[in-house]
Amino acid sequence: MTAPAQVDIREVGPRDGLQIEAPVTTEAKLELIAALAATGVGRIEVTSFVSPRAIPALADAELVAAQLHRWPDVTFSALVAGPGGVRRALAAGVNRLEYVVSASDGHSAANVGRTSEESIALIGPVAEMVHRAGGELEVIIAIAFDCPFDGPTPPHRVAELAARARAAGADSLSVADTVGTATPRRTAEVVDLVHATVPGVEIGLHLHNTRGQGLANAWSGYLHGIRRFDAAAGGFGGCPFAPGASGNIATEELVYLFEDSGIATGIDLPATLAAASLAADLLGKTADSNLLRAGGRLHPSSALGR
Repeated sequence: MTAPAQVDIREVGPRDGLQIEAPVTTEAKLELIAALAATGVGRIEVTSFVSPRAIPALADAELVAAQLHRWPDVTFSALVAGPGGVRRALAAGVNRLEYVVSASDGHSAANVGRTSEESIALIGPVAEMVHRAGGELEVIIAIAFDCPFDGPTPPHRVAELAARARAAGADSLSVADTVGTATPRRTAEVVDLVHATVPGVEIGLHLHNTRGQGLANAWSGYLHGIRRFDAAAGGFGGCPFAPGASGNIATEELVYLFEDSGIATGIDLPATLAAASLAADLLGKTADSNLLRAGGRLHPSSALGR
């Protein structure tokens, strides 16, 4: 293990966890955010300022943002797809933003209707807008391992995008296994190359559990220096513009993995299980979370009420 023995988990359930689902009410979203805030998580990706036609489940972004003052101890962020979304987010009072750049043209066209190069060209203007408002910009490199349209993503392509994003003004970066095809070996390969290409820059991992490799990939990332991870309570989520993509790593399972390995998360596990259970109830679906079904070592499933 390399010090420090702690990680920073960002909860993405209110955005990624809900974006492919049938819309739930704003009140339900706020109930979920309250439950997530009660877990002690420090960062929550709360919504996405994108076209309501493209993502109807997040059409109430401004309404949600207007209530975030209720949780002053949480750092909230939102995803944007271009300058228009940045303007909406800043007007709503959200200035910590994530901007997605696809490593492939096929996914970029499906996701935002632009080529990858066109999206890269917008990083500078987006960063300028965010910084002028006193905010921070994270660039997320989507399809960092495989694309359902264009096939495998070369690791050097991810490193190239990381360098260009940083040069264009990104404050931090995240590598996303959008369709959940990565394995621990490939995760390590990409992470090592990105670290070598942009030394000293904070790198996060956004992993999907489509093929059951999410936690193994997170552990591989940790062993190779990653300290920032995304996860969604209950393991809900997926990209609506990437065929075959399914849910995120379940927050409760990631917390269980790290905490029981002596790696601090600052997140309360029973409270996270309660939030995951609430997410399942609000969506009327069964969560794809082994921990929620079985319970922790000291908390059998019967005690969790599921």
